[in-house]
Amino acid sequence: MRIEPMTHDTFLTTGRRAIRREAEALTLLENALGETFAQAVDLILSAPGRVIVSGMGKSGHIGRKIAATLASTGTPAHFVHPAEASHGDLGMVAKGDVTLVLSNSGETPELADIIAYTRRFGIPLIGVAGREGSTLLRESDVALLLPNAPEACDTGIVPTTSTTMTLALGDALAIALMEHRKFTPELFRQFHPGGKLGAQLSKVGDLMHGAAEMPVIRTGSAMSEALLTISQKGFGVVGVTGIDGKLIGIVTDGDLRRHMQGLLDLTADEVMTKSPLTISPDALAEEALALMNNSKITCLFVVDPENGGTPQGILHIHDCLRAGVA
Repeated sequence: MRIEPMTHDTFLTTGRRAIRREAEALTLLENALGETFAQAVDLILSAPGRVIVSGMGKSGHIGRKIAATLASTGTPAHFVHPAEASHGDLGMVAKGDVTLVLSNSGETPELADIIAYTRRFGIPLIGVAGREGSTLLRESDVALLLPNAPEACDTGIVPTTSTTMTLALGDALAIALMEHRKFTPELFRQFHPGGKLGAQLSKVGDLMHGAAEMPVIRTGSAMSEALLTISQKGFGVVGVTGIDGKLIGIVTDGDLRRHMQGLLDLTADEVMTKSPLTISPDALAEEALALMNNSKITCLFVVDPENGGTPQGILHIHDCLRAGVA
């Protein structure tokens, strides 16, 4: 096969054409959404079990992503490979589940067994295909027809636009279900504790050092005790609490420099910065990091407003950075 020489301009033209075709197809998909989409959402919401997603080839790759998105946003789901389903994995599909089966042609032979299984045992079937009247859509309880749009390649044979539309349709289902269930960032963090997303949703209470590690002294303490506590705890600061245990001040490196003359003759109350910045244990770690960066400080005492201002722990900027909050 002879390969014609191509220039960078040609590459750019081809890439932009592919993206434009897929973008136009997504607009067609948006306009095509109708009552059957709402029926699919209702069917999933009414199912006491899980969403079983299945598809072959490229549709299978898209199906795995859709199942993962559903599972991480409050809709229990997993992917079942149609070929494996025919060799025992149909046992993973049970009454109470709802199936979401993907096939651009709607005639993928490997899907025959899983389709038949859902019909035999009365398991709801949502079919997604790009061919009206196809076997998959005819057999489905809810049929989601993809718009007729050209693939991104000029030959029209490579699954590109069709898989993009299927992926977007899966995301639309997941978001509709997520918003109906009032799925919160806190719930998302529970399902997604790792990686950058998990770090962004970490709470201050997850990262802080507890009471045993807090550098704290009582009101009226001598500065000699304050310096010893700063040295022992290693945070570069010491908090000062009142008789009632509430945080009333903090002694920082800057406070020490400002009171170098006769420092050891002073009490912590005379040196401390009163009413220091604090953070709630329920605040996002990102909020704490922003507060430290904006105020040019490296530590925050963690105070729960509900317990009257008694410090619960301390958070260092390095704790946020180590956790990937940046």
